[in-house]
Amino acid sequence: MFCVLFAKHVFCLPKNCTKSMGRCKIKCKGFHQFNKGDEHMTKLPKNFLWGGAVAAHQLEGAWQADGKGVSVADVMTAGTKDHPREITDGVVPGKNYPNHEGIDFYHRYKDDVKLFAELGIKAFRTSIAWTRIFPNGDDPEPNEAGLQFYDNLFDECLKYGIEPVVTLAHFEMPYHLVKKYNGFADRRVIDLFVRFAEVCFKRYRNKVKYWMTFNEINNQTMYNNDFLMATNSGLIFKAGENREAAMYQAAHYELVASARAVKLGHEINPDFQIGCMINFTPLYPLNSAPNNVMLAERLMQRRYWFSDVHVNGVYPANIEAYLQRKGYRTDITEEDRQLLKEGTVDYAGFSYYSSYTVALPAGMDLDADELPLEKIVVDNPHVKTSDWGWSIDPVGLRYSLNWLTDRYHLPLFIVENGLGAYDKVTEDGQIHDPYRVAYLRAHIEEMEKAVELDGVDLMGYTPWGFIDLVSASTGQMSKRYGFIYVDKDDEGNGTLNRSKKDSFAWYQKVIQSNGEDLA
Repeated sequence: MFCVLFAKHVFCLPKNCTKSMGRCKIKCKGFHQFNKGDEHMTKLPKNFLWGGAVAAHQLEGAWQADGKGVSVADVMTAGTKDHPREITDGVVPGKNYPNHEGIDFYHRYKDDVKLFAELGIKAFRTSIAWTRIFPNGDDPEPNEAGLQFYDNLFDECLKYGIEPVVTLAHFEMPYHLVKKYNGFADRRVIDLFVRFAEVCFKRYRNKVKYWMTFNEINNQTMYNNDFLMATNSGLIFKAGENREAAMYQAAHYELVASARAVKLGHEINPDFQIGCMINFTPLYPLNSAPNNVMLAERLMQRRYWFSDVHVNGVYPANIEAYLQRKGYRTDITEEDRQLLKEGTVDYAGFSYYSSYTVALPAGMDLDADELPLEKIVVDNPHVKTSDWGWSIDPVGLRYSLNWLTDRYHLPLFIVENGLGAYDKVTEDGQIHDPYRVAYLRAHIEEMEKAVELDGVDLMGYTPWGFIDLVSASTGQMSKRYGFIYVDKDDEGNGTLNRSKKDSFAWYQKVIQSNGEDLA
């Protein structure tokens, strides 16, 4: 037999339907028509990890509680979409550091997790703040109070049947390591990260199954952005330094650290599922002009080689050729290369928010070393944008799932997706957010098409900031993603009380129906 898809209908020739696009459980007599959503269409797996995603530094607060040290996130001031956050030299009196309080999850986690359970999530993606475990990053012994906090948090999640999904490094490098070693510019930081990972793996081996090493490791391709470099690698550039060369060297050390951690984690508990995590923002050519097509391909190569190494254990040929031509990355050893092969990941986690569209300007060389995004990114006439100027491109999520599947042949996990928007509280205390529901519905529809029609092996979906938190990029509270509203403004004022938005009941219904009911 085979099934043929026309519009929203699947037509099956006689015999049982066995195609992934529509698994027909009845014997068809002649042509049988059924609509997408009928009971014999392929469904998401029963163990699909519907959930929500956060990061420790954006919600926990309690930045000095119980022995916690200062992280790079603790020296990031508030900003806006037009004024970047400043990374100060230590904590400067009089500056506004919104991560210091976050949304006080550290003291409110029990009530919050209870609310998460009411929402119905099956997975809670968060991170372990490195400085709660090793306050300076190179301390001789871990901080027991920090370890105990995550014991308590994970126990609370498991009590409600919520799987913790844990990122080890989510923009939370100890500030001491930034100052002493310039972060991952120094090979010695590999050992410090692996020791941190080992402590976490051993402590939570029976509580956490799903792990990721470095969050959005490929953000560093934008090496002219001081914020992205400091938060990803802990790099603070000196005047006149070759930023690109420094980025490639630091990224290599991070990839070796990740491989060593993955290998060690599998030794500690063979049942661990340890993944990578990249920011996936597809780059489309504006049109079919060959130079624009090749430009998009070149940029995809420069942006996604990180996950190539995570998954395949080797550098792709195009990056090897580029590094050789440029004379970059002098410190890579044969031992490093072997470690990369031995520490490949089990799945590929990624964030997806938007897409870029690019075109090669007249007079620019396609093979130029510098291809600055500000000069080649153009408006896509076919998509709308958010309040923060990000394209809203649901089909791009399906494209991303297919691209990653075709390239890596591994299970995938959407660990961030969402819409940052301004929410208003009505006089009767309600928060109506149909724009958020519309955004998520459209993306989930495309996600389901990727699974049902394209055969993508997808583990789960954890929308970003499902409880309002401090924005990583701007430090704002007004850039809200959540189903749960937190009463706090950009100046830090508010009660921190939690309340449900309209989207809470909608996502609750989506989870209960395993993605069948998106109305």
